[in-house]
Amino acid sequence: NRNVSVLKWGFLVIFFFFKQYQGLAGRSTSQVLQLYSAHGQQQKLQRSSLVTQLHGAIKKRLKQDLKSLHSFALELSKDFQRQSKIYLYQVLAAVQEIQLRNEAAQMFQIKAFHLEQSLQEVTERYEKEKQKRRALHNSLVELRGNIRVHCRIRPLLPFDAAAGHSISQDRQRNFSEKVAYAADDETVLVKCSRLGHASINKTFQFERVYNDSESQETVFEDVAPLLTSLLDGYNVCIMAYGQTGSGKTYTMLGPQLEENFAFSTADESELGIIPRAAQEVFRLISEKPPGSYWVEVSVVQVYNNDIFDLLAKDSCGKVFGVKRDVVTTREGKSDVPLLTHETVENVSEFLHLVNKGLQLRTRHPTLVHAHSSRSHLVVTLTITTIVSGDNFGTSWEDEQISQRLNKEVSCTFPQKTRDSKSTSSSRASSPTQPEADEKLKQVKTRLQLVDLAGSECVGMSGVTGAALRETSFINRSLSALADVLGAIAEQRSHVPYRNSRLTHLLQDSVGGDAKLLVMLCISPDQKYLTESMQCLGFGTRARQVQRGQVKKKNFPVQSKAK
Repeated sequence: NRNVSVLKWGFLVIFFFFKQYQGLAGRSTSQVLQLYSAHGQQQKLQRSSLVTQLHGAIKKRLKQDLKSLHSFALELSKDFQRQSKIYLYQVLAAVQEIQLRNEAAQMFQIKAFHLEQSLQEVTERYEKEKQKRRALHNSLVELRGNIRVHCRIRPLLPFDAAAGHSISQDRQRNFSEKVAYAADDETVLVKCSRLGHASINKTFQFERVYNDSESQETVFEDVAPLLTSLLDGYNVCIMAYGQTGSGKTYTMLGPQLEENFAFSTADESELGIIPRAAQEVFRLISEKPPGSYWVEVSVVQVYNNDIFDLLAKDSCGKVFGVKRDVVTTREGKSDVPLLTHETVENVSEFLHLVNKGLQLRTRHPTLVHAHSSRSHLVVTLTITTIVSGDNFGTSWEDEQISQRLNKEVSCTFPQKTRDSKSTSSSRASSPTQPEADEKLKQVKTRLQLVDLAGSECVGMSGVTGAALRETSFINRSLSALADVLGAIAEQRSHVPYRNSRLTHLLQDSVGGDAKLLVMLCISPDQKYLTESMQCLGFGTRARQVQRGQVKKKNFPVQSKAK
């Protein structure tokens, strides 16, 4: 029991002390909380004081910065104002300068406009004076019977670089140089140079000069006026002259097909003088009263000084070349007996016949030209015109031929083939023919279109054997043509037409019975300088020929029956 009492007292003491500890612990906790609170308030006070100090420092610094910024802004504003004034003055000065320049530009534009007008007026006056000069020159040419000479310079072609392999390497060094130029539309400039010598420029004057960029159409525009003369009663002859490979056949016919050498009509812009002349002739005829004209065509080649009829047919109707001869009639005119004349009614028929003849034309490749023509080609259009006795011997217009005349004439014309003997004799032997028909007259005019074979230098063409013989005949016939022109120019009593069948065949045209135009064709390459100079010299001599005024065909065609 004693022990229990002790334990109770022990528990009581412990409980007492525990209560005391709890009271102390509670007070300590509250004190600690008070201390924490006081410490927090103290920290707040310290922080508030620091913030106040920091705020004051920042405020002071901001005032300083604002003051500096304000002063900087004032300076910047002042500087901006100064710069603005400077720029404003510069802009004003630039505007004034622009205005002055605009005024000056306007003045220059006005002056340029006046100068352009003056230049246009001067150009128009120049062109008018040029046309007048050409008209006067053409009139003078006709009065004197001079030969019109045009010159065409072809462009450099790929085969120029490969041609002429037989010449020495020393001569080939400068051969790529272009030496012939069209200085203007009437002057050819040739640069002549030799090793060790100064270059010399030579000029040649002709009625018209074509540079290497002028088209086939441009070339024909200067030829077309001659065709009008054809229907006015004048004979016309157009021939191309030049060395081989200089563009004669291209100028006269146009590009040719390699398989049969016929000229291509696919591209009309490339057509040459012959097809264009046919188109123009039929166009002019279409403007005349129907039935007052008919057209016949013949195609011959002069090969090795022999004349071949390229439209002659065998018994089966196949075309083959037949040798013909040329004679001089009692009237002193050249004529080819038995020559085939085919009647054509339109351009297509004409081109078909010419292409047939071209397939028989002789060609042979040379070092200068792969398709060198070895013969002279002569295409002749004979135009028969029916005129009444009232209009006989004068120039006539459409309205001068009456409808009555057209009806009477149309029934007497052959349609596809004509036999001059039977036609003329039937009219002569018909006693019942109306009296008005006896007043009808036939006037024949001829258009000869000649593509001469090219002159050749044997050393450059490299021909041998039969081709060498052909070259000899070609050069001799061209030399005979030059001799004929020389004799006419010197007014000799004897003109050697019969020295070559070419000149004999062209006797009427060359001798003054036709308006003659020679189209010189030259290459601009240094390689062919000698041949080009020879060609230009020929043209110069041809221009000096005075044959007397060409006579108009104002006489009736006499029938053989009469």
